[in-house]
Amino acid sequence: MTSGRSAARLGPAERAEALERMTAEELDVVVVGGGVVGAGIALDAATRGLDVGLVEARDFASGTSSRSSKLIHGGLRYLEQLNFELVREALQERALLLQRIAPHLVRPVPFLFPLTHYAWERPYVGAGVALYDTLGVATGVTRGVPGHRHLSRSRALRLSPALKKSAFTGAIQYWDAQVDDARYVMTILRTAVTYGAHVMPRAQVVGFLREGERVTGVRVRDLESGEEFEVRARQVVNATGVWTDDIQELVGGRGQIHVRASKGIHLVVPRDRIHSLTGIILRTEKSVLFVIPWGRHWIVGTTDTEWTLDRSHPAASRTDIDYLLDHVNAVLSVPLSRDDVEGVYAGLRPLLSGESDETSKLSREHVVAHPVPGLVMIAGGKYTTYRVMAKDAVDAVAHGLDQRVPRSCTDRIPLVGAEGYQALWNSRHRIAHESGLHVARIEHLLQRYGSLIDELLSLIDDDPSLGRPLSGADDYLRAEIVYAATHEGARHLNDVLTRRTRISIETFHRGVAVAQEAAELLAGPLGWDGEQVKREVEYYTKRVEAERRSQEQDSDHEADAIRLGAPEIVPVVAPEPM
Repeated sequence: MTSGRSAARLGPAERAEALERMTAEELDVVVVGGGVVGAGIALDAATRGLDVGLVEARDFASGTSSRSSKLIHGGLRYLEQLNFELVREALQERALLLQRIAPHLVRPVPFLFPLTHYAWERPYVGAGVALYDTLGVATGVTRGVPGHRHLSRSRALRLSPALKKSAFTGAIQYWDAQVDDARYVMTILRTAVTYGAHVMPRAQVVGFLREGERVTGVRVRDLESGEEFEVRARQVVNATGVWTDDIQELVGGRGQIHVRASKGIHLVVPRDRIHSLTGIILRTEKSVLFVIPWGRHWIVGTTDTEWTLDRSHPAASRTDIDYLLDHVNAVLSVPLSRDDVEGVYAGLRPLLSGESDETSKLSREHVVAHPVPGLVMIAGGKYTTYRVMAKDAVDAVAHGLDQRVPRSCTDRIPLVGAEGYQALWNSRHRIAHESGLHVARIEHLLQRYGSLIDELLSLIDDDPSLGRPLSGADDYLRAEIVYAATHEGARHLNDVLTRRTRISIETFHRGVAVAQEAAELLAGPLGWDGEQVKREVEYYTKRVEAERRSQEQDSDHEADAIRLGAPEIVPVVAPEPM
């Protein structure tokens, strides 16, 4: 890094150190939940000079924050709901992420909005997109993406020959941005640790510490060892998304925030199945549907249906998959079939409840509450505005501390890997020549690690075999698997194939064909013996088998029952009531 501050590692030794530090003395704040909001809170608190710890029951970003549409956007459809402030706020965050906070991870992406009616639709949609662009610059920060443009049908077809000519009359092209959501969360956490935070995955809160009415910390079980420990803190922040109500029950008393889960599923198909130079956005009867460029793939999504079943592993059913295929095929000249689908993933949106019976109409805005002294709850919101949510949560923490706390400065804090990224990108041909890797490999590494690329190249220098691609997932180098364990907090094979990389959704075998090789690479840094390697591969294989079978079921209940048949490599435990 050019700033002189080296990025913190999140390896096994650092996890042990975090446990030691969190139990040694009272913290200013402990955060429960390692998704994008929890990670953002840890970074915000650490950069304000607070002593902060974070615990996550599973892997970082293992819930909603790894299963989104992977868009950083204002939410064009919220303009129709007249929610201008939410859109303005999100577009300001989009600009900050693109240009200052994470230019190595967040990139502009174009979308084509096909028009299907003559006369009225172009001025109506055009006015909305023009307002969208205007809100993006009204904040004093440049947009960071090009402005929209109107296209005739013939010009739109040159950009996207995959579209069925009879399905639209013309189009408008506009720009948003995208990100690998799980990688982004992990990068926030590494940045937080760099500024002094202590973070620990596979550490489940099983109870709260109390002094009278006041919450004074949490009781945590290390799911890897089974040991329990106490983390004392002057303030506790619950940032558990769709698990918010569970935590409220754990602390006792009537909850102030209620969250309903809305399931959204996505399909991943190879890039050559849809001939287009741009993403596509379509209206549906319930919401919108995106066809999103994703490296050598497309992501097609999403659905919006209420989910009341298992929240750890929401399942996609045949009905969900057919819904997406039917809607996207309505505009494609060469339709997609189920055989074209490489990967499927399902995520849950944590929507604030109480405003509507339909999840598609529930609020994406967030709320912060103090249900009992010493405890801050935050819920709602959307991925793009995580930093604003984090700021508001730490403002509430500051209010509960009897000391002056500086204002949030995360709008000026680049994430690790951001500083020097552009200069390295401009030098990618030189780096390729010096490293002996193809320039395409260097571009791939720069867009995943930014200026931390030197850490990957150092691993390859020490062991040239790590410079080879994985057999069966050749977009990724073997070094990336090792690095996930030594630097990025991965504890298990599933963490690596599902979140540190996207092999589980980017290959037709869904990672099974590389599971053995990847597990053997992880064995060294994670201290696995042959039996543990075998167990990791078996668990991963059974998980994929269960997901495939669940996606053949017609209903949510059937899909959920089959998905739950796969064993957990590290089961969470039943918390004790207060």
